[in-house]
Amino acid sequence: MSFSALDSALTGPLFASERMRALFSDRARLAAMIEAETALARAQARFGLVSPDLAPALEAITPEQLDIEAIGRETALAGVPVIPFVKAMRRLLPPAVEPDFHKGATTQDIADTALVLQMRRAFSLIAEDTIATMRALQALASTHARTVCPGRTYGQHAAPVSFGYKVAVWNMGIADVALRAREVRGRALMASLGGPVGTLAGMGAQRLEIAEAFADELGLASAPISWHTRRAGIAEAGHWLAMLIAALARMAGDVAHLASTEVAEVAEPHQPGRGGSSAMPHKRNPVSCTVILAAASAARGLALPLLDAMVSAHERPAGAWHAEWHALPQLFGLASGALREARVLAEGLDVDAARMTANLDATRGLIFADAAAAELAPSIGAGVAHRIVTQAADKVRASGDHLRDVLARDHAVVATVLDGAFDLGPSVDAAAAWVARVDPAIEDACERLR
Repeated sequence: MSFSALDSALTGPLFASERMRALFSDRARLAAMIEAETALARAQARFGLVSPDLAPALEAITPEQLDIEAIGRETALAGVPVIPFVKAMRRLLPPAVEPDFHKGATTQDIADTALVLQMRRAFSLIAEDTIATMRALQALASTHARTVCPGRTYGQHAAPVSFGYKVAVWNMGIADVALRAREVRGRALMASLGGPVGTLAGMGAQRLEIAEAFADELGLASAPISWHTRRAGIAEAGHWLAMLIAALARMAGDVAHLASTEVAEVAEPHQPGRGGSSAMPHKRNPVSCTVILAAASAARGLALPLLDAMVSAHERPAGAWHAEWHALPQLFGLASGALREARVLAEGLDVDAARMTANLDATRGLIFADAAAAELAPSIGAGVAHRIVTQAADKVRASGDHLRDVLARDHAVVATVLDGAFDLGPSVDAAAAWVARVDPAIEDACERLR
C-alpha cells in the first residue's frame, strides 16, 4: 500500500526520478543511520570513549541484514525508527563492543544526521539536472535570440519580443534560485550531535571535541550548539526546493500555453506513446509541463510543515520534528521529477518560428500599437498619440481592418511614420541584446550549484 504518489509503483516514476527515489528508500535511510553511527564510533574512539574495534564492526553491517518490516512495526510503538534500529544493531554487534554502541547519543542525533547525509547526496542530484537544464536553455536562447514572437501580458498580445528573450527570462528565473544553493546547503548540511537534551553531558569533558570529530568524520559542518529544535536550516532547504520547482513551473506554464492548439508556437519533444489519450488517438498532451506544474502545486503545501517545525517546544517537540519526515523527502522527489522534465523541455523543445511570425498578425497590427504611438508622439504629443492609436485599435477590432490601414485612412498618418512603427527590427534588436547579458549570472549559478 502506498499513501504517497512518490512511493507508488504506479505514479512514482512519473513524479520523481529513480535515483532520487532510491536515495530516500528505506534501505538508503538505514545505510545513512549506520554511516552516522560508524562516524560517531570513530569520533569517540579518538578520545578513548569507546573501543577502536566498534567502528569496524559497524562497517561490516549492511542494511540488508536488518529486517525493515520488523523495525517498522516497532517504530509504530517507539515513535521513531532509530530506537528499534539501535536494538537491531546491538543484536548484530560482537559482545565485546556492543556496550559502547550509541554511547551518549540520542535518537534525534542519528535521525537528523542520517537525513542530512541523504540530503547531501540529493543536493548533488538536484545540482546535476539543474546545471544541465540551464545549459540547455542557454543554447536554446542563443539559437532563437532573434526569432521574433508575440510578447504577451495578461494573456494578450503586447509587443514583439524574441523567443530567445523569453527563454533567457525562464533561465534567469531558475538561476535566481540556483544562486542561493551554496548558502542553503551550507546551513542545512550540519551534523547533529547533542545527546538527550543537546548538551552532550554523557560524553564527558571532551564533548565539544567529540562533536567536532563526529562532523569531521562525515565531512559535515559542526553546529555551534544543538539544532534539535533549531530547524531553520531544514526549513530553508525545503523552501529552496519549492522555489526551484516554482521557477521550473514558470517555464512549464508558458510552454503549455504556447503548445496549445490555437497558439502552436512550440511543442514538447515527442516519442511514441508520450502524452496520448485513451479516447482521442490524435492527442499529444504536454506531459513534461503537467509533471512540473503538479509538482509546483504540491510543493507549496509541503513547505508549510517545515515552518511549523521551527516552532519547537523546549528541548524536543512532539510532532513538529516528525512532520519533516513527510515533507522534505517528497520535496526532493518532486524537484527531481520536475527537473527531469524541465531538462526534456530545454534539450528538445520543438520551436515553430514560422508560426510565431504568423501569430504576430493575429491582431491585425495591434501588437505594433505601442510603437505607433511612440512614432507619433514627437509631432503631436504623447497624450494625443495615445488617444489616436487607442481609437484606431477600437476600429480594428470592429472592422477587421489592419491598424496600419486605419491610421493611414482615418488619421492621415504618413507612410514614413507607419514604416517605422511596423518595423520589427528595433523590437528584435532590443530583445536579443538581453539574451547574452544573462550568461554571467548563469555561469555563476552553475558554479554555486557544484
